[in-house]
Amino acid sequence: MKHGRLIVFISFGLALLLAVLPLPDWARAFRPQWYTLVLIYWCIALPEHVGVLGGWLLGLLVDVLTGTVLGQHALSLAIIAFIATSLHRRIRVMPRYQQMLTMLSLLAIEKLLSRWIVAITSDHPAPPMYWGGAVVGALLWPWVYIILRDLRRRFRVG
Repeated sequence: MKHGRLIVFISFGLALLLAVLPLPDWARAFRPQWYTLVLIYWCIALPEHVGVLGGWLLGLLVDVLTGTVLGQHALSLAIIAFIATSLHRRIRVMPRYQQMLTMLSLLAIEKLLSRWIVAITSDHPAPPMYWGGAVVGALLWPWVYIILRDLRRRFRVG
C-alpha cells in the first residue's frame, strides 16, 4: 500500500494545484472542483482508506490554499466524503451518464454547503455563474474516473 498511498497523495496534490492555478476572469466561474472529484473517486474506489477524515483534512488544505474561512471546505468535503462512501457500491455499478448526474448532485451539494457558510460569515452575493464549476466537473467526471482508475490499476492501489 506504500505506492498506493503515494498515488493517492499525488492525485490530491495535483487536484489542489489545479484548484489554485490562475485562470482568466471569464473562466474562474467554470473551474471544476478538482479536489472534490478526486475525493469522490477515492471514496468510491477505496472507501476503507479514504473517507470522512480524508475529506475533512483535504478541506482544511483547500481552506488554507484558497484563503477561505477555516473549516468552510472541511465541512462540505467531509459531508461529501460521507455520502460518497455510503453510496460507493451503488455509484460503482451505475452507467457513466448516471454517475455524471450523481457527480453533478454531489458537486452542487458541496457548492451549496460552501455558499451557506459564506452567507453566514459575510454578505458577498454568489456570482451568476456560481454553479458553472459543478456542471463542468460533472461533464469531466468520465475522464477523471478513467484516469484515476487506470492509475489505481497500474500501481495496484488498494
